[in-house]
Amino acid sequence: MKVTVIGAGNVGATVAECVARQDVAKDVVMVDIQEGMPQGKALDMQESSPIHGFDTRVTGTNDYGPTENSDVCIITAGLPRSPGMNRDDLLAKNTEIVGGVAEQFAEGSPDSTIIVVANPLDVMTYVAYEASGFPSHRVMGMAGVLDTGRFRSFIAEELDVSVRDVQALLMGGHGDTMVPLPRYTTIGGIPVTQLLDDDTIDEIVERTKGAGGEIVDLMGTSAWYAPGAAAAEMTEAILKDNKRILPCAAYCDGAYDLHDLFIGVPVKLGAGGVEEIIEVDLDADERAQLDTSAEHVHDNLDDLDRLREAGKIG
Repeated sequence: MKVTVIGAGNVGATVAECVARQDVAKDVVMVDIQEGMPQGKALDMQESSPIHGFDTRVTGTNDYGPTENSDVCIITAGLPRSPGMNRDDLLAKNTEIVGGVAEQFAEGSPDSTIIVVANPLDVMTYVAYEASGFPSHRVMGMAGVLDTGRFRSFIAEELDVSVRDVQALLMGGHGDTMVPLPRYTTIGGIPVTQLLDDDTIDEIVERTKGAGGEIVDLMGTSAWYAPGAAAAEMTEAILKDNKRILPCAAYCDGAYDLHDLFIGVPVKLGAGGVEEIIEVDLDADERAQLDTSAEHVHDNLDDLDRLREAGKIG
């Protein structure tokens, strides 16, 4: 098994290390345009292998030759929004980056599965889907695992229980319109609604929605440990054909009455990629929240089309 990580920044390097330490792949290849950086980080990780006890070989490269015949590719390449950069600028630039790397990677690994981490997540997953030419079940976005992890950690902290006993479900787009579902959240099989009052649950839901911003406010940059671990968990499920039930940004064309977009839904994740989208029952309020989130994703896709028509994206 071979895993490629495109982008060797904080998130990409964390993904590579997490996958290497899982010891589920023979090779992990990090690709980055900055000369020396992916090679140096890979060498540092490789030298830790006797200490951590993994046999995965980690290498770095500035071209796509060594990535050929990969089984999974995680795309972390992309720019954060910087001062003076408006939303259109960010969307246009990251579309060029993600589309370009997906197309280059796909040429040498036509049977691979792609996991997108770059933001804006739901739109960039669609861009990678178009650029790669892969079937939709082999392209997905990492957001739900990260957001659910944050939700679970906050619940465990509030209840002073092990995070291993907290199971939760979160749907929708990655951002303010995500849809945490307390009704499907349990602690050791006990519904969270029996252990926490509504006000406390609402506070945790709102903290989850703003969790990424909370980290940016604290250290001035985006998170990487949790996003990297989340992408690695998805990678492991695919490589080991675990049939994990995880929330991922998957292509919906009829599921939940949503069409032609990638959005967070619970899926069965295995060697075939997104092997099934699982449709859970939603009450009227949950359904309305999901529809609102889908409208936001569609608005972003409309912005993408507008920029293409204006010639701002090739």
